[in-house]
Amino acid sequence: MKKRICALALALALTLSVPAVAAQDSADNFVRSRTYSGQFADLPADSTFYSNVAALYEYGLTVGKADGTFGLRDQLTVGQVVIFAGRIRSLYRTGDTEAGPGAHAGEDDEAAALRYLRYLQAEGVIGTELDEVLSAPATRAQVAHVLASTLPEEVLPAVHQDLVTQAYASRRFITDVTEYTPYYQDILTLYRAGVSVGSDGTGSFLPDQPITRGAAAAMLTRMVDPSLRVTPDWDLGRESWSAQGATMGDLVPLGTYVAAPSSEAELDESIRYMLASNQNTLTLQYPSLSVVSARQVMEAALADVKTYCEQCYNTVNCTYSADGAITLTFSAADAGEKILTYRDAAMEAAIAVHDDLWERGEITASMTDYEKAQVYFTWICDNCVYDYSAGDSSLSHIAYNLFENGTAVCDGYTGAYNLLLKLEGIDCTALSNSSHIWTVATLDGTEYHIDTTWGDSGPAPNYSYFAMTPDESWQHHSW
Repeated sequence: MKKRICALALALALTLSVPAVAAQDSADNFVRSRTYSGQFADLPADSTFYSNVAALYEYGLTVGKADGTFGLRDQLTVGQVVIFAGRIRSLYRTGDTEAGPGAHAGEDDEAAALRYLRYLQAEGVIGTELDEVLSAPATRAQVAHVLASTLPEEVLPAVHQDLVTQAYASRRFITDVTEYTPYYQDILTLYRAGVSVGSDGTGSFLPDQPITRGAAAAMLTRMVDPSLRVTPDWDLGRESWSAQGATMGDLVPLGTYVAAPSSEAELDESIRYMLASNQNTLTLQYPSLSVVSARQVMEAALADVKTYCEQCYNTVNCTYSADGAITLTFSAADAGEKILTYRDAAMEAAIAVHDDLWERGEITASMTDYEKAQVYFTWICDNCVYDYSAGDSSLSHIAYNLFENGTAVCDGYTGAYNLLLKLEGIDCTALSNSSHIWTVATLDGTEYHIDTTWGDSGPAPNYSYFAMTPDESWQHHSW
C-alpha cells in the first residue's frame, strides 16, 4: 500500500510539472515565466520605469544588453521596436516569442530585425513603410504605428474611447497631434487602450521625438499586461467646452481628404475633413464628370452630411467643370451666407445649456452616459415645441432654431440633441428614412436609438422613445 501511494504521488508531481500547452491566439499566453532579481545593472529600484522593465524581462520579451544593462536611457531604434512587437505578436499567436519570426528567418548574417519585420508584414501588422529606416532612432509616432495593430482589439480594447475622443476634440488635450501628424490614428489608439497617457498634464505625445528604451518598455508592457495600463487624469467637467475657441468642427472625428472618393467610407473621410476644418465647401476631382454623375455626387455627399446634423447643414449646391472638378457648398434652408453665423450661435447656446446643467448639478461626473443622455432628452422635450408650420426652407430644420426660438422639426430636434451629446463626448450620429431622422448613440458601450421628436409629442416627455434597441426602433420607423 505504501509503494502505491508513493507511485501516485510521483505521477501527480509529474503531471503538475508538465507545462501547459500554449493556446493559439490567446492573451492567456502572456504569463510572467521568469522572475526579475536585479539582472539589469542600470535599473535602480526607484526608476520611473522599474516595474515596466522588470515586467518586460519576466514576460520573456527581453534579456537586456550583452553588458548586463537594459539601456534604460538609450534611444530605441525602429528595428528594435519591430523586434519587440514581433515577439509580442508571436507570443499571443503561438505562446512562443520566437516561433512566428523564426518561420521568416533569412540569411545567417542578416540584421536580426528583418525576420521580425517579415513576420509582422506577413501578419498584416505593418507594410513596407519602415523597411529603409530600421537602424534609425524611432520616433514616438513610429512606435505607435507599429504597436497599434500588433494585437487585436479584443485583447487591447478601447476602454477610454469616449474620454479620449472628447479630450482630443476639445483641443485641450493631446494638442501636439493633429490629422497632419504621421500615424495620428495609431497614436490615438494607444490613448484609447490605456497604453499611453502622454508626457504631461495635457497628454502631449511628442510624436516627432525619439523614444528611450525605458519609455518604450512602459508602452510594451501595457500591451501585454492590463494591470499596467493607465487612465488619463484629465478634467473633462463642464468647463471643457467653455474654453475660448471651441467650435462645431471640434466635435467631428478628424477625417483625411480624399480628392476622388470611390466608396462611402472615403466620402465620409472627406466630409469629416471639411467639417472638422469648420468649412462648408468641398472640392472633389472626378474625370469625365456629367450632369448625372455630378448630381449623384451631390446626393451622396448631402446624405453623409445629414448624419452629422448637429453641424447645421441640410442643403447643397455645386459647380463643376469639364476637367472633373466639382465644388460642393453646404448650407441650410434659406440661411445662405449666414449659415456660419447660425452655426456659431448654435454652438454657443449648446455650451450654455451644457454648463448650466452641470452648474445646477443635474449632470455630474459620476453619472453614466445613459443618465446624461436622459437628462438632455428631457431638456430638449421641455424646451422645444414642434413647428407644424415649417416649410422646406424653414430654419426649424437645424439645431440653431431650437436653441434660439424653441421650435424645430425632426432634423432640428436631432441636430440639437446630438450637439449636446457630443459636448459630453458621447458618440452619436443621425439615422434617417424618407420622412424622419433620429439619433443613434453609444451609451456606456451599447448602441441605442433615441427619438427626441416623437419623445416630445405629448404634454410630458415620452421616455419610450429614449434608449430604444434597434428592434424597438424599427417598430416605430424602419430605415
